[in-house]
Amino acid sequence: MTSALDFMLAARRSEMQGLQALSLTCALVVQISRLVHALQRERGYSNFCLGGQAASHAHTLGELSQQALEQEQVVRAALGQINLEDSASADKAQLFTRIAYALHALDALPALRRRVRDESVSAADAMRQFSRLVAALLAVVFEAADTAVDPRVTRALVALFNFMQGKELAGQERATGVSGFMAGYFDQALQDRLHFLQDGQKRCFDSFVESADDAARTEWEQLCKAELVEQIERLRQVAVRTTSTQRVQGELGDLWFDLTSERMDTMKLIEDHLADSLQQLCAQKTRKAQADLDNQRRLLRQLDQLDRDDEQGAPRLYNVQATELQTLPGEAPGGEVNRSLLEALHEQTVRLQQLQDELEQARETLNERKLVERAKGLLMSRHGLSEEAAYRTLQNAAMERGQRLGEVAQTVLNYSDLLKQ
Repeated sequence: MTSALDFMLAARRSEMQGLQALSLTCALVVQISRLVHALQRERGYSNFCLGGQAASHAHTLGELSQQALEQEQVVRAALGQINLEDSASADKAQLFTRIAYALHALDALPALRRRVRDESVSAADAMRQFSRLVAALLAVVFEAADTAVDPRVTRALVALFNFMQGKELAGQERATGVSGFMAGYFDQALQDRLHFLQDGQKRCFDSFVESADDAARTEWEQLCKAELVEQIERLRQVAVRTTSTQRVQGELGDLWFDLTSERMDTMKLIEDHLADSLQQLCAQKTRKAQADLDNQRRLLRQLDQLDRDDEQGAPRLYNVQATELQTLPGEAPGGEVNRSLLEALHEQTVRLQQLQDELEQARETLNERKLVERAKGLLMSRHGLSEEAAYRTLQNAAMERGQRLGEVAQTVLNYSDLLKQ
């Protein structure tokens, strides 16, 4: 007859399998973070080449394209480690969909590179296509965080995702700044774009700080106080003051690019710290789960031995109600092992409940982001707003009402649902 301990062991094995699958997912996320950084660097130099500086940047762009291609192959190899049959489950459906879209976007990358090399694509269009690819890869990281089964790993993934998202917005700000400075001034559309990207960075990095470990937060605080960040802020102020009649020298584009690139390279060091911490945490959790499973197996062997030694052992061992209501003598056959079983059952129940509570807290940031994205999409489709305008609408409403952005987004979605009824 199947015992309570058998099911307890089965639960532990299921948890172990979940952690092993999570380890593969985390390894994939780490490689994706490296690919995203490589693509961001390639995108930056593509903008220069398409902005009329191909002669001085074409060689560097070729090297960066090759580095991104090599890292893409690493990511594809990591995806090949996923057993699609054994890993298939309802909670993985969205993650696998995101991966499929990312691979589809990667398949289109060679054609984009040819168009950049031939200068048959505009800088703005190349920027959009590179950014769409990066967004697809970031969506994989987001879904990985949303399907994590351990709260500490979820928090680590949330911290990494938000940092990667903030860094991507910083990369887009770099490209937008280059365009404006090379043109000599920033029109209203470019200025609105800069404000949108700066606000988005703040939101992402604030969320990162909430979930990151102390070491990563310290590194981030040091970067925020660095001289190069102050220089970037001064250039931001210059950009805001430019007009079609008050232009600046195009050489400021080179300075802006160098400063923002240095900032992103420093961000990459923090991103690497987050990625390394994530992998170490996954390995630690897996070792801990394996040790707990091995300990429970030893307990099971003790129970089996007791069953063979005392034919009366089984009724006492598995009569949980009697054990809770009656005090068995310590020297009674099976008494200590019986209490060990009850203690293990109680500890596992409490631990799993705590994990679930912590997991829900760790996913709060992800859930808020989902609401904001849905509400933003609704405003864009219903009222023909741009992404920047839709976000600004939600942000202004949140400020006026003194609410969180997620609360305003939920109100917008609820109102939309009422209109459908």
